[in-house]
Amino acid sequence: MTQNPWNRSLRIGFISTRFEGTDGVSLETEKWAAVLERCGHKCFYFAGECDRPYEVSRIIPEASFQHHEIAAINRTVYSQQIRPPDVARRIQSIKNHLKDELYRFISEFNLNLLIAENVLAIPIHLPLGMAITEVVAETGFPVIGHHHDLFWERKRFLTNCVWDILNSCFPPHLPTIRHVVINSSASNQLALRTGISSTLIPNVMDFETPPAAPDDYARQVRHDLGMDADQFLILQPTRIVQRKGIEHAIELVSRLYMDARLVISHASGDEGYEYERFIREYAQRMGVPTLFVSDIIKEKRGKTEDNRNIYTLQDVYPQAALVTYPSDFEGFGNAFLEAIYYHRPILVNNYSIFNFDIKPKGFHVIEFDGYITQDSVNRARKVLENPTMAEETANYNYELASHHFSYAVLERRLNTILSEIFGE
Repeated sequence: MTQNPWNRSLRIGFISTRFEGTDGVSLETEKWAAVLERCGHKCFYFAGECDRPYEVSRIIPEASFQHHEIAAINRTVYSQQIRPPDVARRIQSIKNHLKDELYRFISEFNLNLLIAENVLAIPIHLPLGMAITEVVAETGFPVIGHHHDLFWERKRFLTNCVWDILNSCFPPHLPTIRHVVINSSASNQLALRTGISSTLIPNVMDFETPPAAPDDYARQVRHDLGMDADQFLILQPTRIVQRKGIEHAIELVSRLYMDARLVISHASGDEGYEYERFIREYAQRMGVPTLFVSDIIKEKRGKTEDNRNIYTLQDVYPQAALVTYPSDFEGFGNAFLEAIYYHRPILVNNYSIFNFDIKPKGFHVIEFDGYITQDSVNRARKVLENPTMAEETANYNYELASHHFSYAVLERRLNTILSEIFGE
């Protein structure tokens, strides 16, 4: 265990709308908590949905962004420019309720520090962001704001009737809040737009602990997907949302002219189903066998209601001959690091954060810039036809990632922030 420089255990409360499933915020929170706990600290959770142990969690239904009242507020405030008085009153009422619950959370668990996971950055829950801001303003309580997605990065938030709330709470400019962003563009824009300085901590993986070899259960994945041993499994390990650019993965597979199947691991999520309908139709038009398997890919193994095996992404990655990551925009790129961690070759669109924060490190990937080129197709085919070359590339990428995106990197940077808050 890493030495705790303060010679005492801090009691740290994580706050979000959801700590559950395989979304990026939940995954990164789990990694932060693992690093903090191996340093001797204790972690607790406040959320609307939470799969953490009951004894360290406080679940408040109104804190979920999927709560019916929050969904109704969002439909109104992000569709018009004049705020209806009844909506304003409802926002204030829920904010006051959550504020009381936050005070209770801090008191019951005797907390020393709060870590706000994206709830002071992306305004999908206005009352929660306001409640945290008011608690901090009234108490001076120390907070780390871990910002994954800032509101100006998402088009759907730019038409609204809550600019006053966004400018004061997403994120708030308060002296006891330390701000952490996951890419250099967010750091630059946060400073330019708000005058707030921040610390850059990229997404990480536990590269010090290599993945375990597939067990007998995981080796059934290919059979349960209806795939033969000699067919290439091309994995798209993301939700089906427009910015993921999944049509590029379909085009790639169609131009490979190889016996391959595109496997899409996740469903549409909270951004509607129009894009999923387009992807299903596009794959059919392009003649690409595409498997939509979100019903059997979950965060934990188990059985479906009709007694089929449920697998995790960790079970599927080792079966993939190639991982596709053709996103147009990402806050960082969890799936990129996962592909590297599981020693898979990867196809990447040259999205802006990859171009500035990841590519300069020297990773060997199959890259394209906005559209699939014949060179991209040729390189992908070469990787699929040469397993030895694919393995050598994967080993090189793993070693490189272990120097830049490991738990050790995260631990050093968190300890620096904790030193700023609590002293050396």
